[in-house]
Amino acid sequence: MEITIYHNPGCGTSLNALAAIRAAGHQPRIHDYLLSPLSRGAIADLVARMNVPTRSIVRSREALFGELGLDDKNVTEDALLDAMAAHPILMNRPIVVVKVGATVTARLCRPSERVKGLLVEASANA
Repeated sequence: MEITIYHNPGCGTSLNALAAIRAAGHQPRIHDYLLSPLSRGAIADLVARMNVPTRSIVRSREALFGELGLDDKNVTEDALLDAMAAHPILMNRPIVVVKVGATVTARLCRPSERVKGLLVEASANA
């Protein structure tokens, strides 16, 4: 099982998810997306793997969200992807990706307890 966490070390939820992964006996690949921002394409790929609307992974509580006018319901998914690529702080966290064989599952683990369900699900598929 390969695990990657898109992590913000300044976020308590992200830290708790990372601790839960480690407590389950895994050493994940940690991607600090603020230090190494994801490309627009990589963000779009995560959204596709998660099978969710782009808006669901945008951090709407971030002041920049409103400053950029992203709170308008008519903002397109493309505009949201562009904004997250340009301003990584807008991406919600943590996003955890688990790969078991050819099966890849990605989820926003907010609250952090969601990571436990993801690990159980992935273990069942191993």
